[in-house]
Amino acid sequence: MLKRKILLFISLILLGMGLYFVFQFYQIFFWSNTAFENEFSYVFIDSDDTIDSLAYQLQPILKRTNQFLIAAEKKGYSQNIKSGKYKITKDDSNNTIINLFRSKKLTVKVIFNNQERLENLAGRVSRQIAPDSLTLLNTFRDSLFLLKNGFSKENALTMYLPNSYQFYWDTSAEKFRNKMFLSFNNFWNTSRLRKAKAIKLNPNEVVVLASIVQKESVKKDEQPRIAGVYLNRLDKKMKLQADPTVIYAFKKNSYNFDQIIKRVLYKDLKLISPYNTYRVKGLPPGPITMPDISVIDAVLNAEKHSFLYFVASPNKPGYHLFAKNLMKHNQNKKIYTSWLDKQNLYR
Repeated sequence: MLKRKILLFISLILLGMGLYFVFQFYQIFFWSNTAFENEFSYVFIDSDDTIDSLAYQLQPILKRTNQFLIAAEKKGYSQNIKSGKYKITKDDSNNTIINLFRSKKLTVKVIFNNQERLENLAGRVSRQIAPDSLTLLNTFRDSLFLLKNGFSKENALTMYLPNSYQFYWDTSAEKFRNKMFLSFNNFWNTSRLRKAKAIKLNPNEVVVLASIVQKESVKKDEQPRIAGVYLNRLDKKMKLQADPTVIYAFKKNSYNFDQIIKRVLYKDLKLISPYNTYRVKGLPPGPITMPDISVIDAVLNAEKHSFLYFVASPNKPGYHLFAKNLMKHNQNKKIYTSWLDKQNLYR
């Protein structure tokens, strides 16, 4: 009788221990372990993260970080952490979280437009994917890559077409740049290359000219006409005399791209710079901003006309007065400068 009681007692203890371990197992692996009230929370895992640094990052959004560490160790994730952006849903269990860390990496939408320099682009992109701005900038400036693919340090910005792109958050700087180069090549299809050849420009030169048109006017209906003016001047071996290039040259020479210049003065036209198209014939060595794709196409589909000059119209903001000869242009310019003087716009 005593023996039976002892066996029963031992059986109950073993059953209790079994139930406890089953309870612990389900609690660690399958019970909800999220501590946030929103529907979901994002987690960003760097390539140099360890299980400890990841656990530290997860502390604010998990109820029991120690149980996550146990589950990660048991599932073999502790030694095989994968970088990326991940989405944890409210009430997810440790098992679900670890499984999505293994195979549910999310993409992010990378958006950029109208950056004036590679430095600006690197800063903009670094706020959207993992690589820092200096790593991105050094990759963008890689002289071997540029030489191999027909770019220079001055026109390297032409390779980056403003748009929205899908990337994994942990995409390397090299992979980002390479995808941009692929997009550039895809953009320059047979039709666009044929149009570029017809206006006697290569793709990089088209983008450089588009950057000037972009700065001259935001009016899409007028951009093809402005492009036509510059193409006419190039064809006649005239200097472009584009005010935006002088502004860019002034900013570049002063190492201050944050300054706002509302008016180009006559003394500015004497500035010695390869970007000053009042002194140098032809296109500047690189773009003065990142032009919109629509502006690139405006250059490729430039309006055919006989205009050689234009100046801003004071009566129609955003638009310009065009002229076929210098006499008419001087008349238009006098109208504009008089208006500027009335506005007290001296710089």
